[in-house]
Amino acid sequence: MAEKITLSVIKADVGGYVGHSAMHDDLVNKARECLGKAKGKLLIDFHVTSCGDDLELIMTHQLGEGNEKVHKLAWDTFVTCTAVAKELKLYGAGQDLLADAFSGNVKGMGPGVAEMEFVERTSEPILIFMADKTSPGAWNLPLYRIFADPFTTAGLVIDPKIHDGFKFEILDVLENKSLTLACPEEMYDLLVFLGAPSRYMVSRIFRKTDNEIAATASTQKLSLIAGEYVGKDDPVMISRSQSGFPAVGEVLEGFSFPHTVAGWMRGSHHGPLMPVSFKEATPTRFDGPPRVICAGFQLANGKLIGPRDMFDDISFDETRRLANQMADYLRRHGPFEPHRLPLEEMEYTTFPKVMEKLAGRFKKMS
Repeated sequence: MAEKITLSVIKADVGGYVGHSAMHDDLVNKARECLGKAKGKLLIDFHVTSCGDDLELIMTHQLGEGNEKVHKLAWDTFVTCTAVAKELKLYGAGQDLLADAFSGNVKGMGPGVAEMEFVERTSEPILIFMADKTSPGAWNLPLYRIFADPFTTAGLVIDPKIHDGFKFEILDVLENKSLTLACPEEMYDLLVFLGAPSRYMVSRIFRKTDNEIAATASTQKLSLIAGEYVGKDDPVMISRSQSGFPAVGEVLEGFSFPHTVAGWMRGSHHGPLMPVSFKEATPTRFDGPPRVICAGFQLANGKLIGPRDMFDDISFDETRRLANQMADYLRRHGPFEPHRLPLEEMEYTTFPKVMEKLAGRFKKMS
């Protein structure tokens, strides 16, 4: 039996350059140095990149999901890079490291994590999506379109390998419970939950016929961990493609509409999710609008062949143009909803402090 490969994508904001807009080269280089020492030992291969002010660690190994040694390597790398960020006086140095010391697994400690374990196929195209200035619920709509909508993925209709559909594992981040629903037969039930992305988020997707992993996403929400706003969650997501999964072009088509997501400035506003090239993943306008990049790899015995910059394509120009128009429209609302998040989603910002200050001035009406 072929040995399984584990693909781990772990990210953290360890310091922004300038403000929240980008990542300084010194941090990327230091992360490469840290992971380079583990290559050929703990790791088979790795790639380091950034999206906005988030440092992204992409690693392959054979130790399984949630492995303590791999997660500690990522944590130590973030700690080391935080020290560099502090030397450079970068903004928000180490803001995603919410624990004083590593405790076996980075989940619940601040960094975002997406991992999957599988046996490599004859050809294994992998797409890794990394977003900035938004939350994990941002993946709900594109993942639904990719794995359940035949208007996006023609293979759901004409490819017998995926015609039976996929199963969605949904996480309730407030109650810490999960629910698995199958498509197409439970599609309407699924949409009840996916349409509320601030609470219900896709965590994993499986092929229905054999339960083979198809996609996985980070679901960590920093505000729920820290109890206050400490930065946006900036999620990551992995999708397998081709030969029993949606084609590469079908997966990317899921991002052809710049849907509205929560995040943007101070994590308190709605904005369009704009698919951009690596070099354009530097949000500056009102700290945004939210961005998503896609790194494409071919896996070869665990080695990462790539990356290809998948959104560096003129076919996404109109998507970006529409995103800018949406950004203009929403920005003109200023502090009014629907640009600003509803009050129930502002409880981890400074809003409760404002309400506390004014509490004594509220008068009961007769």
